[in-house]
Amino acid sequence: MSMVSLLGVGVIGVVLGCICLVSQRKSLFGVLLSMEIFTLGIYAVIISVFWVLGELGSLCLVFLTFGVCEAALGLSVLVSLVRGVGGDYVGGLTSGHF
Repeated sequence: MSMVSLLGVGVIGVVLGCICLVSQRKSLFGVLLSMEIFTLGIYAVIISVFWVLGELGSLCLVFLTFGVCEAALGLSVLVSLVRGVGGDYVGGLTSGHF
């Protein structure tokens, strides 16, 4: 797989992640999934750019670490929301059920 095609896949992932993030209005789980698509797309772009430049620095690992931390925090918020409210719908938050 050439790095140009990996760059294209990364750009498509970023665009799809943005579209999904903007279109999600009901479920927090859908927002978290779209953020993960966005993060993986950016990671693919970073990998392909550093591969073309000839040096794979530690920036890729640092970005991947931040992506994993973001996913863990999002999952913990989702679990606490489901336990507290009973669902992951954003509409339940705005009506003052907390």
